[in-house]
Amino acid sequence: MGLPITLSEIAPRISAGAFILNSGLGKRGADEEAAAGMHGFAAGTYPFLKSIPPQQFVQGLATAEIVLGAALLTPFVPTFVAGAALTAFSGGLLGLYLKTPGMRKPGSLAPTDQGLSIAKDSWLVGIGIGLMTRGLIERRPRVTVKKANKLAKKQAKQAAREVRRSAR
Repeated sequence: MGLPITLSEIAPRISAGAFILNSGLGKRGADEEAAAGMHGFAAGTYPFLKSIPPQQFVQGLATAEIVLGAALLTPFVPTFVAGAALTAFSGGLLGLYLKTPGMRKPGSLAPTDQGLSIAKDSWLVGIGIGLMTRGLIERRPRVTVKKANKLAKKQAKQAAREVRRSAR
């Protein structure tokens, strides 16, 4: 039994996974000031987060990033599952970019200087959707070279029989 990923999925999974894992590991030791800043930014866009204490919010965010990064880097996690998790997570981050005033130029999706640092989340959404699509496509059973050769020989024999019958 092969791995649930293909060679074409390795590069996007490594690039997104390593980036997110590193981000999560960096947030583990966030001090009170950094936690308050991240929490305030997120709560400004998503008001339901206001009830969560800043330090708890950052620890939860760090854990989510570590788990997601590790899932993307683990080849045993199916591509569709990894892509769905990445799409959901990065979609939430992209919401910060789209909903926070000052992140985009007026009347445009183009980022301002302040929004440039989180505009990259659109790439993560794209990678996630691509992985989900690839995961759906690859749900069909794969045919090994050995099976393909066996099937080709069988079809060739059948075609030869049909030619002999039609020649009679």
